Amino acid sequence: MQLQLMMSSSFSVFRVGISFVMMCIFYMLAVDSLPELSPQKFFSTLQPGKATLAYFCQADSPSTSVFLEELNEAVKPLQDYGISVAKVNCVAEETSRYCGREEDLMKVYLFRGSILLREFPTDTLFDVNAIVAHVLFALLFNEVKYITTLGDLQNIENARKGRTNIVFSYVRAIGTPEHRAVMEAAFVYGTTYQFVLTTEISLLESIGTEDIEYAHLYFFHCKPVLDLTQQCKRTLMEQSLTTLNIHQFIKTMEAPLLTEVAEDPQQVSTVHLQLGLPLVFIVSRQATYEADRKTAEWVAWRLLGKAGVLLLLRDSLEVDIPQDANVIFKRAEEGVPVEFLVLNDVELIVSRVESNMYVAQTQEDEVGDMEGPNMGIQDDEVAETVYRDRKRQLPLELTVELTEETFNATVTSSDSIVLFYAAWQAVSMALLQSYIDVAVKLKGTSSMLLTRVNCADWSHVCTEQNVTEFPVVKMYKGGENPVSYAGMLGTEDLLKFIQLRISCPVNITSVQEAEEYLSGELFKDVISYSTLSVLGLFSPTMKTAKEEFIEAGNYLKGCVITGIYSGEDVSILSNKYAVTLPALLLARHKEGRIESIPLANTHGQNIVQIVTNASLETFPEITVENLPTYLRLQKPLLILFSDGSIDPQHKKVILMLVKEKHLDSLTPCWLNLNNTPVGRGVLQAYFHVLPPLPLLVVVNLHSGGQVFAFPSDQAITEENLLLWLKKLEAGQESHITILPAQEWKPPLPAYDFLSMIDAAASQHPTRKVSECIKETDVQENYKEQPEDQSAIRKESTGILRMKHWDRSNWFEEAKKPFRHDNKEL
Repeated sequence: MQLQLMMSSSFSVFRVGISFVMMCIFYMLAVDSLPELSPQKFFSTLQPGKATLAYFCQADSPSTSVFLEELNEAVKPLQDYGISVAKVNCVAEETSRYCGREEDLMKVYLFRGSILLREFPTDTLFDVNAIVAHVLFALLFNEVKYITTLGDLQNIENARKGRTNIVFSYVRAIGTPEHRAVMEAAFVYGTTYQFVLTTEISLLESIGTEDIEYAHLYFFHCKPVLDLTQQCKRTLMEQSLTTLNIHQFIKTMEAPLLTEVAEDPQQVSTVHLQLGLPLVFIVSRQATYEADRKTAEWVAWRLLGKAGVLLLLRDSLEVDIPQDANVIFKRAEEGVPVEFLVLNDVELIVSRVESNMYVAQTQEDEVGDMEGPNMGIQDDEVAETVYRDRKRQLPLELTVELTEETFNATVTSSDSIVLFYAAWQAVSMALLQSYIDVAVKLKGTSSMLLTRVNCADWSHVCTEQNVTEFPVVKMYKGGENPVSYAGMLGTEDLLKFIQLRISCPVNITSVQEAEEYLSGELFKDVISYSTLSVLGLFSPTMKTAKEEFIEAGNYLKGCVITGIYSGEDVSILSNKYAVTLPALLLARHKEGRIESIPLANTHGQNIVQIVTNASLETFPEITVENLPTYLRLQKPLLILFSDGSIDPQHKKVILMLVKEKHLDSLTPCWLNLNNTPVGRGVLQAYFHVLPPLPLLVVVNLHSGGQVFAFPSDQAITEENLLLWLKKLEAGQESHITILPAQEWKPPLPAYDFLSMIDAAASQHPTRKVSECIKETDVQENYKEQPEDQSAIRKESTGILRMKHWDRSNWFEEAKKPFRHDNKEL
């Protein structure tokens, strides 16, 4: 982490002053709590031991009043930690770096005295909690260790055994209220305990936590452990992570595990009562003292953080208690009499305390529910994932950040891929992670320059490039019109788009070169990224047909490799592959075969459709990533579920039926449960229990939702499968289940993102056939939006959203022309 480079020595939070300098854009509202200084005056006041938070402002810049409101809210808590706040008014002639360059106005600077410690992008300080959390996290670097793996945790635990206890916490993201609470606790207790922080949910899972939805805090009892092979005992804080709760929890960890008393329980008071926790007295006699003490210690470990446990010596007690009572329970509320209990099992004692805590918590929750619904519910999984991964440090230096001054010069002087994104948007940040992963894979091997533009900072650049939604990836190559990427957001799909950047269609110069092209030898370095190579064959006089094909090749750039040959001897190829000119040759490299398709009177858009359909595999393995592509065919799915690799004989049967045109009304595919574990859940939804595999089913996801299963007592042969499909078409087979036609609604109207997408899509019903979109001119591209990726994802999640359909008519339904209506999916 960069913090290691900036702070190598331990930070004493009570003695060392901090200057935290914030660069802003403008604030029109007067903020009474911020003293105003000139730059010269401000810098003259910076002294060792003096903590200052300074906000620089230029009068002629736009407003950031929302951020300033949050910063103003942070003034009081920062002052509690010795950090004062000042507002610095920049003047036109000021040459300081904090008042000068525009890019510096989007950052926050952390100083100790006059020494710069840390820079933050302003979008990371999105509210008062984020401001306080980030500042304390940076300053308490040695007190709070950030880790990402179980090995890191084990190393720290081993290093602290016999020396110091550990406070280990998991928060969903840096800058959250829970993160702030942990940092504030570290500010107070950081010199006493070793604080350890993570945002990795897998690390939380590895230590055995069942409920991983919320932030967690553990206390590791490492100080008493002298044997390095022995694991430190761990106590989970079961309350929510707030500053007060953490303080109370640590105080109970500091209290003695077990205390012996010999006085009236009604008069006994410990730190637990002061913190609102009950007391449990284990009543002991001299004759059973040793056994009673062991029992009390066991109970104390079980109730650590929940109640105080004391060993009451009955023989020394002057106050009478019932002879059969062996446990006394004292509530934290004043004036409530103690309870004398007869509990002969440790679990009964623990249950009594926990049930008391549950009642108290329920009462608090009921009060909280009266205040309204939890508006912080994350309904968008992309946003939640990005939120959880905010701490992940991306190697952004592998890409070039472009600005207004550098954009045009960069894309015109070099072949460039440009990611247009907004740092505040979850989907943009998800694609940025994939984009950086691609940069890592291509490091040192690609001549293509990977760049990025943050449209939140350079909106006019994005507007000039017709970027009307985020995120967008465009390819700028050789002065040609840029090509927009509209595929999946994953690394592999994006990598394929970049690797297939060949200027298409490729001009083939001879029959020999055409054969090399069709065999995959001509572009063997990138052929693994394209399952299909397309070669257009034309006679020299077919100018119109060639123009249509060239237009289609431009649209398909980045999706498949296309080539064109129109030499005088083109008839050699047309005769060899038995096709009339003009024609397409489709080379399927994985299958080692070449198909021919005549192109008489075929327009460019139809060529794109032909190639797009041809690029789909005949019998694909269905995955989460490619399912939307095949759902768009609007056909019932014939799925072969397999627990591992597919049986070659079963594959041969399916491919033979495809070749004989018996499966034209279906989409045949197979699903490997080992590669796509979600398939187990799909089968359980169909059968309620996991059936024996392999298994063939037919599912119509587009109307009705009936699911049919091939008889498990029959072998999967051509004859048996064809007979079964004919019975389905005749309505003679019964379904095993009907998937419910229920709607999946968000918890709150404001989170109904899919409806928002549908509304936007309905305003632009015309879509490109291909996912690779060429921008022919500014006006055309402005009117035609990139394909709706969220709607595609909706197809995947819509697997249970069905319309009513007539079973006897479903084969005919499947033969109708494809419809590109998201609501049908």
